[in-house]
Order: sequence, then structure tokens, then C-alpha cells
Amino acid sequence: MSSQIKRTKLKYISGLNSFGGQKTNNHVASLGLPMCSLKTPSHEAKGGALSSNYNAAPLRFSNQVSREKLLKKYVILSGPKANKHFVLVHTGCHGSWSWYKIIELVKSSGNYVTALDLGASGTNAKQALEIPTFSDYVSPLMKFMASLPADKKVVLVGHSFGGLAISKAMETFPEKISAAVFVTALMPSPPLNATIVYTESCDAVLPELDNRVTYDNGPENPPTTLVLGPKFMATNLYHLSPIKDLTMATKLVCPLYLYPVEDISKEIVLSKKRYGSIRRVFIVAAESKAFKKEFQRWMIENNPPDEVEEISGSDHMVMMSRPQQLFNSLLRIANSYV
Repeated sequence: MSSQIKRTKLKYISGLNSFGGQKTNNHVASLGLPMCSLKTPSHEAKGGALSSNYNAAPLRFSNQVSREKLLKKYVILSGPKANKHFVLVHTGCHGSWSWYKIIELVKSSGNYVTALDLGASGTNAKQALEIPTFSDYVSPLMKFMASLPADKKVVLVGHSFGGLAISKAMETFPEKISAAVFVTALMPSPPLNATIVYTESCDAVLPELDNRVTYDNGPENPPTTLVLGPKFMATNLYHLSPIKDLTMATKLVCPLYLYPVEDISKEIVLSKKRYGSIRRVFIVAAESKAFKKEFQRWMIENNPPDEVEEISGSDHMVMMSRPQQLFNSLLRIANSYV
């Protein structure tokens, strides 16, 4: 690791190897089906609690029964009165459902949590080809951040590809973010262009195992979407996670639009004054096979955050393989920076 990284004496916190050292209205954190399976939930407060009402749209999948069971199990998780608010942003091809263990832990701790579905993900009503720009993809996050009262701050957490989404939010809404956590996530910076980390991640994922891409604009043009294969997921994403989580994921993952580097470059323009004003923590997934530790360390060395923590025994899906350790880290970060 680069000597530039801010750090203190190595210490162990709840199973983590640690290098270095909000209050808002109630929000529902919804865990649902993949893209286009349901319309976006509507939220309605009733007294001190919240409810989530779903308007069912036609399911477009053959295994409808299993998806309905998953929906019933993970429909709504919301927290009681609390003083921290975590906003969780999923990785590509996934949805808010991937955070279900963390949501339960945050909820039980008495803090607020919001897990969002980005464009064409989870309960979001659009298909991948209907959101051909990165701006479309991150629109749910940007709308949510814009809706927060001016005096409220959140702890913004992005996983993997979700790091690009939270980076754009950091540049746009720095006054509403107390800390940003990159969970083995793409972490660009003003000098480290987003297109570089984006291209590196694509090179690491696209050609692997049974992953496949589609060419909806014709074979002579670049691929348009990525579809994760079950072998890739089992080998590179969920190899240390419970089998039930892998099984659930194979039913719920959805295609991800492959945005041109020109679009990424245009949409993610970061500055030291705004993006750089927010405290950042990078969490290394020690056993990730999707983003190897060398790649994670490369981002850290070229864009030193305020802190770096490593979760041992974690695969790429840290929230599935080591949920308690990740939660402990998030809570510590919130208590340190909020």
C-alpha cells in the first residue's frame, strides 16, 4: 500500500484489519424482484411507522412462483427512530435485495437505512435498453439525494460498480453526505479518471466464464448489455457466501447496460472542492475474485482515502459473506464521521 495513505497503528475491530483511523425522515428500504417485475414502490407514513405499497406489474420471468416468495420475504425493512442514516447502493446486475442482511442489522441497531434500486435494477420498472445513459442509470439515487432536506446528511455506501454512482452523488450533493464508503468499489477521483477504473472493471468481468454480452445495435457495434452467468457468480462473486444467497442471486440478477466510456467521462467529472471534501473509507474484500486485491490496492494508492479497512474471509459480495463484520465497520464509520 502506498505510504501516502493516511493510517495509524494497525488495529483489529470486530474482525476487520483496519488501516487508519443524520438524522432525516423515515424512509423505506425495499428489497424486491429484478427489473421490471414490479413498479416502483410508493411510500406512505402511518404514525411512527412506514408501509410500502406495491402495484404489481406483469412478471416477465418463467420462475414467477419463486420470485413471489422472495418478494414476500424481503418486501420491506425499515428502522425505528434513529440518529444515523445509511444509503446503500448496489453493484451492477444486482438490486437493493443484495443488502438484505445489512438492512436487517442496521434496522435492529436503531438507525435509518435506505437501499435504492438504480435504473433497470430490482423493482425499477425500466429495462436495460431503456436507460442507455449513465445519467438514466443513477437517476434514482440522484432524485433521492435531491429530496433530502438541506440540513440532513447521510452515510453513502456503494458496492463494486455502485462506486461510480456514489461518486457522482458526492460531486453533486457534498453538503448532504457525512461520509462515503466504497465497499470493494470503483473509486475514481479528480486525477484518476472514472473511465480508467470503469475500463479496468469491464476488462476484469466481461470475458470471464459464462458471462455474456448482447449486441443489440448489431455485431459491428460495441456490446450493449452484460448478463452475469451462474458459473461466474458462483466462482468469482459468491464463492464464500452461503449457497442460499447464491441461489437467490441467480434468480434476481438482471442485465446491465454497458455505457460507452465517453458517457462515463461526461457524467462523472469530479473536483477536489466538492467530491474531495467528503471523508472516504475504502473497504477491501480480501478474497474477492471479481476485483482482485491488486486492483483494489491500485485504486487506493492512486486515490488515497481517509481510511482503508480489510475484511478477511470476504468474497466480492461482502454483505453476503461477512455481513456482521461489514455492519460493524459501517457503524464505526458513521459514529466517527457523523
